[in-house]
Amino acid sequence: MKLKMLLVAALVLALAVPVAAAPIVIKFSHVVAVDTPKGQAAEYFKKLAEERTKGAVKIEVYPNSQLYKDKEEMEALQLGAVQMLAPSLAKFAPLGVREFELFDLPFIFDGYEDLHAVTQGPVGKKLLAKLEPKGIKGLAYWDNGFKVMSANKEIRKPEDVKGMKLRIQSSKILDAQMRALGAIPQVMAFSEVYQALQTGVVDGTENPPSNLYTQKMHEVQKYVATTDHGYLGYAVIVNKKFWEGLPADIRSALESSMAEATKYANDIAKKKNDEDLAAVKASGKSQILQLTPAERAVWKSALVKVHDEMADRIGKDLLQETYQATGFKK
Repeated sequence: MKLKMLLVAALVLALAVPVAAAPIVIKFSHVVAVDTPKGQAAEYFKKLAEERTKGAVKIEVYPNSQLYKDKEEMEALQLGAVQMLAPSLAKFAPLGVREFELFDLPFIFDGYEDLHAVTQGPVGKKLLAKLEPKGIKGLAYWDNGFKVMSANKEIRKPEDVKGMKLRIQSSKILDAQMRALGAIPQVMAFSEVYQALQTGVVDGTENPPSNLYTQKMHEVQKYVATTDHGYLGYAVIVNKKFWEGLPADIRSALESSMAEATKYANDIAKKKNDEDLAAVKASGKSQILQLTPAERAVWKSALVKVHDEMADRIGKDLLQETYQATGFKK
């Protein structure tokens, strides 16, 4: 009898002890290396989010297209196969939100100050809101940086790329940009670019230095020109249904973690690109062609017509709003 009472007491005690809930898992997929600005920011967000939710959330970061390639990841997010992405801004046009191609316009930003007037202002908020009907919640913009041109021949002037096959992301703006230069645009997944350069499938590409260096593209490109002609950045996005289903306290902790990770991402972006351009130079595998302001002005003159060509596609009002925010002058 005594044994039976002890067993009952033990069972009651066991039932009274709360079982720890399994953590909420957020799969965060991206296509670049860990040691890029985006890769580092994703890891920093993971650290903050797990600390601030006291382990109630587990962030699983999958870099370098480990889960999905460029063309696959957006559908995976919408289907709920992953919960979080940080795709480049050009990826939203195929979803039907082509206003994001604003960021692809050549020479639209004269530096980070101009850029942040847009991403951290009314235009940036308006663009993120356009994703919600697609089942996507936009959380933040993360910088990468301004793009350089690479090739196996010197490219100091716009006419130097005439006839060359240059890799681009899928973007009507980038396509128009390359055609304005007389080059042949080649749409290709980021993970395939190194091999395409190595085998001559494409002749060159455009990338911020951090992407060029971490993907070792400089090893198969003899020249890198500091054109700074365009911007590459990302939007951190989540599956809207998943996000809205989170407990309010968890969502609040994730939002504060994202705000801090965004500041971190944007603080390191320029520094990282400067360091990686120096690393490319130090490698001796690519010669850096440091363009003068006068040389860059020639590139701008050749490319600014793309703004007018694509104004209807992006929206003339949105373009004017952007010009007003940045003080852009043709």
